[in-house]
Formats: sequence, C-alpha cells, structure tokens
Amino acid sequence: MTLADGIWHQIFAYDNYGELLALVRNSLIAGAALGLIGGLAGVFVIMRDLPFAVHGISELSFAGASAALLLETNVVAGSIVGSLVAAGAIGVLGTRARDRNSAIGILMPFGLGLGVLFLALYKGRAANKFGLLTGQIVAVDTPQMAWLLGTSAVVLVALAVMWRPLTFASADPDVAEARGVPVRGLSFAFMIVLGLAVALSVQVVGALLVLTLVVTPAAAAARVTASPVLLPLLSVAFAVMSIEGGILLALGSSIPISPYVTTISFTIYLACRMAGIYRTRRWGSRRSAPQPA
Repeated sequence: MTLADGIWHQIFAYDNYGELLALVRNSLIAGAALGLIGGLAGVFVIMRDLPFAVHGISELSFAGASAALLLETNVVAGSIVGSLVAAGAIGVLGTRARDRNSAIGILMPFGLGLGVLFLALYKGRAANKFGLLTGQIVAVDTPQMAWLLGTSAVVLVALAVMWRPLTFASADPDVAEARGVPVRGLSFAFMIVLGLAVALSVQVVGALLVLTLVVTPAAAAARVTASPVLLPLLSVAFAVMSIEGGILLALGSSIPISPYVTTISFTIYLACRMAGIYRTRRWGSRRSAPQPA
C-alpha cells in the first residue's frame, strides 16, 4: 500500500460500515437536534453580528467541559455551565459592539487558558482531551442524550417565544425600542440561549470549530435568500446536512469528525455564495438592459 493509499484509507474507511452505523444511532439523533438549534440560533448570530461572541463563548464552554472531565462529572453539564457564564458576562458587560468585543477579547484567552490547565491536570485518555477541541464521534449514552435533547428543547422553546420581537430588535433596534420592545432584555436572553446552543455544538465539532455549526449555515443561507421564512429553513437544512454528513463520513475512520463537518459546511457556503453572485449579476444585467420603447 502506498502512502497516498494509506492516507486515503484513514480519511475514508468503510470496513464493517453497517455494524458501525448501528453504534451511532444516538449520535445521529443528537446531531439532528444540534443542527436544528444551531441553524436557528445562527440566523440571529448573523443578523446581530455575533460570530466573535460565538467563539468567545466556546472557549469558556471548553473550560467548563475540561473542568468536568478533570472532576469526572458530566462533561455536557460542565460545557453548559461554562457557556452560560460566558454568555451572561458578555450580555452584562457589553451592549454596544465595542464594549462587547472588548469583553469577548478578555474572556477568550482566559477560558482557553483555564481549559488547557484542566486538560494538563487530567490524566485520563488522551482521546478525551483531543475530542473537546476538535470534536469526536462516539455512541452517545443515555445520560448524555437526555442532557442534549432536554437542553435543545429549552433552546427551541425560548427561540419560539422571542422569535418575532427578537427579529424586530435585531433588524432595527432603535425603532423597536421606541415601540416598547425590551431590546436590552431580549439581547441578554438571546445571549443565554446562544450559550446553550454553543455548549451543545461543542460536543460534536469541538471548541475550536464551533463556528462551522452556528455561523456558517446561516451565513450560507443569507447569501441566497432574505426571506424571513426561507432563511431559517435553509440555515437549519444546511446545519443538519453538515453534521449528519460529517458523522456518516467520519464513521469508521481514524480522523476526528470536525474536518468532515467543516468541509461540508464550507462547501455549502461556497455554493451559496456563487449562487448569490450569479443571481446579483443576472439581476443587474436585466436592470441595465435597454427597455423597449
């Protein structure tokens, strides 16, 4: 076997694929739930210009998960606690973009440093350490599934309740505030919901690449539509396609799941960007064409 063949076999290995597929049934269910909440939350992340906040929250989520790993407690719960601390701090410390970005810039290295410290103290399996940063595909056990689905349900209910006023506040905060919409309260509430969504996404793609699940699908959808109905639907569809496709491609290989998820998500974004450029040019050419007398 040549070196190229060996590398290819590491990336795409389908030996005993059917048997392995049965082991990740819970992972596929959890992936669908994470794609749903990531795609919906991502719509407001794009509208409110919060990609940097997503990355900042993921660093504290990583620290919380690392602490839970060190203490041998529930890693999902630790990730959620870390995310909520970060989201609450960002929501309290920064309402304006400049203040918010400064707060995030302070939290990010602190969270990453704490996470590295906890992982250095952890003497267990190296795969567990690596998985927190880059994601991992393992059979999700019943307690983890309960945490994932329960928290996903909380996020979905919260988004459903605040969807219309949050859309208004995100599109035009000044007018929304003038009409009595609690803009500051909605902003803080959404940061908490975003913290939960990020914490769950970290479980699959890892702390370093969580943007690919919460930001990229919505950014791709925004390239092809501005419809308030189609935008969230496409964002969810792209997120689910990315995570489920990543799980299925990573199954059986020795490569972490995150490269597969990020590659699918980025490919979808490129396709949507090209489609958006084509549509813009076509519409421009129509407008510039001479009109009949």
